[in-house]
Amino acid sequence: MSGITVNKVLRAEDRRAALEIVEQVFLREKQWISTVGEQLPEVLEENGRFSWFLARMDGEPAGVLRLLYDPVLELPGEYDVRLLPGVDVERMKRDGRYVEIGRFMIGEAYRRNPAIALRLMRTATREVIERDYTHFITDVFEGEKHSPLNFHTRVLGFEVIGKHLFGDLNCSSTRIILTLDILKVYGRIRNSRSKVYRELTEGIRGILERKMSSAVR
Repeated sequence: MSGITVNKVLRAEDRRAALEIVEQVFLREKQWISTVGEQLPEVLEENGRFSWFLARMDGEPAGVLRLLYDPVLELPGEYDVRLLPGVDVERMKRDGRYVEIGRFMIGEAYRRNPAIALRLMRTATREVIERDYTHFITDVFEGEKHSPLNFHTRVLGFEVIGKHLFGDLNCSSTRIILTLDILKVYGRIRNSRSKVYRELTEGIRGILERKMSSAVR
């Protein structure tokens, strides 16, 4: 896995490389968007509301992931949101600080290498934890050919909280709403010998342990 690198998109060079992946996957392959350039702001701040991460494989752009801090948890009525029984948005807002994962995509040539997605998630998780956020929230498409639903739920530990029919991407598939309590999942996997979990937490176990200790005081 030495050929995989992930860095935060702050330079124009990295922005262009990230847009290559967006164009390849979301525009040409999936046809979920009509333009590419507006997907990434021309200027991204180190600690702004958005963070983009770019993965490269042997120097070539391979995948991207976007974070949105403090997303609005109440989706617009026209999205036709249906939350599962017992899901309380007001309680979610009281109990956690949320970051939305979006535009999470891997280039077609690299989809057989799960380490790329794991490295992107590890890098994103480090930033989220360091900024004192506690939960991820995301949408994945139900039944879509390359949907990461199984990856998110079986590997990463996301939980389904609802569905909605419409969103900002041009896709007719139902959106599955997922959330992840970062420390809860880490508490479950911290002693696992799984190579996947070791890769996911490599280099960030120290900060996760400190957060765990603080949470139980």
